[in-house]
Amino acid sequence: MKLQNFELKNEKICSQFEQIKKQHPEQLKQRLNLSWSNWGFGMESLEVSVRRLAGAGIEFIELHGNHYGADLGYKPDQTLKIVQDNGVKVAGICGMFSADNDLASNSAIKRQNAIDYIKRELDFASAVGAEYLLVVPGAVGRPEPYDDMEFERSVETLRIVADQFVSHNVKAAIEAIRSAEVSLCHTIADLKRYIKAVNHPGVKHINGDLYHMQVEESHIPTAIIEAGSQLANLHMADSNRCALGDGSMDLDTLMMALYVIGYNRPGCYCTPEPLGPGGDPYPAMYGRPNTELLDKLVQKSAKYFREREGVLLG
Repeated sequence: MKLQNFELKNEKICSQFEQIKKQHPEQLKQRLNLSWSNWGFGMESLEVSVRRLAGAGIEFIELHGNHYGADLGYKPDQTLKIVQDNGVKVAGICGMFSADNDLASNSAIKRQNAIDYIKRELDFASAVGAEYLLVVPGAVGRPEPYDDMEFERSVETLRIVADQFVSHNVKAAIEAIRSAEVSLCHTIADLKRYIKAVNHPGVKHINGDLYHMQVEESHIPTAIIEAGSQLANLHMADSNRCALGDGSMDLDTLMMALYVIGYNRPGCYCTPEPLGPGGDPYPAMYGRPNTELLDKLVQKSAKYFREREGVLLG
């Protein structure tokens, strides 16, 4: 029977992976770096969250970028003590961009809020050894554009603070989000155009997200290949935005694509962020945590991720 189009794409990536496995097995010795984005844990203490990840064998964490003001957010010394005591390292910071701190806003005050927010997060990121700060070109939860100049305003605003990514030695990882939640930059191709427009050495990297990619990309593993060396972080969830293994996401082909681009290197992270189905997920950051449910979510995702990776690598 003739293969479907997506199956043909899968076969191409599988063939590339198998060629590496046969001819350059040394390139597959290092496993993918498994992290976790903690903002979906709600108002849980950082210590509880980090202990959960360590207990599941997860060595990295993407921290909620919760420095919304000078007096708010995680404190560097306390954060470092918690992660170090549990054998976990900070991979990056999940920048949170709403209508209040919108790089593309038609309000100069809100664009200034975005600049100030990025500066605070970069100070924190540098202090705790984070390698990237996730940046969204437009507000999450605002799918309707203000006007036809959003792209240009966002580029101009991010460029103002771009030097600080270099001075702090932190990557700007620009994230594409589905069109139901944001008004611009929905695909890997969109991000490449945005990064090219910013045209700054501090803004070169991409943050992928499987949940958004399954809506906006024609074939997720191919999009990963196209992101290539620019991909710094990949948010993960199954097709229903729940634990890995709970849906129909083709995790095997995704992992093969990651190995094909050499993603199993330092500074590149696979970061589950299973927030559940629905619209704007930002309210989850203020929710009451269900410890038992979160424990199962993390354990199940980590176990399934490593099981499928083991099958691929033999």
